[in-house]
Amino acid sequence: MDQRIIEGPSESATIVLDDHDRQMLLRLARRTLMDFISMRRKPPLPPLTPALQEPRAVFVTLWRRDSGELRGCRGEIVAHDPLAQAVVEMAIAAATDDPRFLPVTVDEIPLLSIEISVLTPLYPIAASDVVIGKHGVLVSRGARRGLLLPQVATEHGMDREEFLDAVCQKAGLPAHAWRAPDTRLSAFETTVFEENP
Repeated sequence: MDQRIIEGPSESATIVLDDHDRQMLLRLARRTLMDFISMRRKPPLPPLTPALQEPRAVFVTLWRRDSGELRGCRGEIVAHDPLAQAVVEMAIAAATDDPRFLPVTVDEIPLLSIEISVLTPLYPIAASDVVIGKHGVLVSRGARRGLLLPQVATEHGMDREEFLDAVCQKAGLPAHAWRAPDTRLSAFETTVFEENP
């Protein structure tokens, strides 16, 4: 089933990632893990559909298949590269550059499941307009910034206030900092897909 990525409330452009695009990105992420971790090289990009050539911000998340525990997650909030290239870069970062974990080893790769979250561009949002399960949020105040993907709220059963408190704490701010007038909230939406078990 096709899934649309909406640019935000003030923009009309959309991009469609069909099942073929999603499967190609998942295969590319897995090939990237194998090639980079075993040989320190990036795989060549396959022929790309127009949707995969479009610059998009993306997060790649690695999960342990046996326990469902997080093994690595890295992403970007501003699009710099075509979507396929961004998936390559973030797959490498999730496996080798998540400060919470040791780098992934070659032996671990078959034991991991890959999830990809493709982000819309950021847009300003009021706290009262944040919809759980729909919006991811970036909070910023001064030099401090924190971000949580929309699925974090649903996975942890958070309501809106708990979600906003959590993203503030991730930024190193007090939990209720989102209520302060000098705190900026930006939202984004995601298309999320993962490998079949």
